[in-house]
Amino acid sequence: MLLKDKVVVISGVGPGLGQTMAKLACAEGASVILGARNEKFLAEVAGEIEASGGQVFAQSTDVADTAQVSALIAAGAEKFGRIDGLVNSAYIHGDWAPADVADPDKVGEVVNVICQGALRMAQACLPHMKAVGGGSIVNVSTQSTVKPFAGEAMYAAGKGALNALTRHMANDFGQHGIRVNALRMGWIGGAPVYAYIDSQVAAGIDRDVVVKSITDRIPLGIIPPEDDCARAVLAFLSDYSRVINGASVDVNGGEYMAP
Repeated sequence: MLLKDKVVVISGVGPGLGQTMAKLACAEGASVILGARNEKFLAEVAGEIEASGGQVFAQSTDVADTAQVSALIAAGAEKFGRIDGLVNSAYIHGDWAPADVADPDKVGEVVNVICQGALRMAQACLPHMKAVGGGSIVNVSTQSTVKPFAGEAMYAAGKGALNALTRHMANDFGQHGIRVNALRMGWIGGAPVYAYIDSQVAAGIDRDVVVKSITDRIPLGIIPPEDDCARAVLAFLSDYSRVINGASVDVNGGEYMAP
């Protein structure tokens, strides 16, 4: 198993990539500590994991609140005795607005959750990772930071700040044997993207046309399945990535290829 006997923290466990990463991490042998603001959904995910025989601790957490972050990590570490990995996937999108009309006064809210929230989580996990001799942090970022997508100016600003923070974390946490990497996600074949496709169909556009407008941009010719995107993240939590640090990796089927 890829993550046998590891304890992994995942923030932002919502109906998309977060819950998929949590379930697959358990299937790969990890115990998971889960945080999200939606307490009802979080309990449902935890229940599914427990029903499948997985080990899970879940607690409603707003990563914009340092006290809540500290409480999650303290309680999770007390239950499992260690922390080996962290996935920062909590976010808010902000207004769907281009940069020429986006409200500058609201960008800070996005940065607070995406970037500052990731730092709060990492600092809370740091002493527990140091205690076990190291670990891995994966910051879930977006292709929009390098390939603009209309309406994602605020979201990309938050993730762009996270990209920069990733490199500093990799440098500063590395002395403790903790590697930090960012994975820039493109289209993910899960509930949020399928909801977008459904909305376009409801607006009168043929479903095949909508899907083709996405897949035509991707050399692999598919919308990357959510499970496979989650596995890419889990690979960076595993010991197979022990010497990869400070990288920004594109997970998008080839739609954007970094130089």
